[in-house]
Amino acid sequence: MFLQPFLAYTTKTHTTFTLDMESTTNWNNTPGDAKWTIPVIFQISQILKIRKQPISIQIGGKYYADTPHYGPNWGVRFNFILLYPTGKHPEPVERTGLVK
Repeated sequence: MFLQPFLAYTTKTHTTFTLDMESTTNWNNTPGDAKWTIPVIFQISQILKIRKQPISIQIGGKYYADTPHYGPNWGVRFNFILLYPTGKHPEPVERTGLVK
């Protein structure tokens, strides 16, 4: 089983702060050993341009709240993503009386 709850906040300057978990379980682990691997991940990402090429860079850290005896205690995540926007603008969302 895989669970990934997350919370993300993006600023006006296209910086995103994310807190999430990528939890997995192994139901066949031996008794007494943790069945879950639960990393708590905090990462920051930024969208910017190098010349005309938009990119996203990300850095994050992982703390493992629960892991089997052979699992890690911490981790680091780095990402560099080239973005290729289509140039199309999204359709406006129709507002109802419930949203103002």
